[in-house]
Amino acid sequence: MYVCNCFGVTEAQVKKHAADGACTPRQIASACKAGTDCGSCVRRIQALLGRGACPTRGLVDEGQPVLAEQLDEAA
Repeated sequence: MYVCNCFGVTEAQVKKHAADGACTPRQIASACKAGTDCGSCVRRIQALLGRGACPTRGLVDEGQPVLAEQLDEAA
C-alpha cells in the first residue's frame, strides 16, 4: 500500500527505513522524501512509527534513553 503518493513510497519502504533506524517522520523524509511535498502522508508515517515499526520505540515507551544507547554503539 502506498503511504506517499507524491513520491511513490510504500508502507513496506517506510517500515524498512524504520528498521534501519529512522524513528521520526523527519528521518523517514530524509531517507525517501516521503512527507516533503504535500504532507498528507505525515500522519500515516507517524502511525506506522507508533505501531512498532521503529526498533527503538519500545525503549522510548519505557522511558529509557535511546540516544545514549546509539552513541555507545557508535563508539
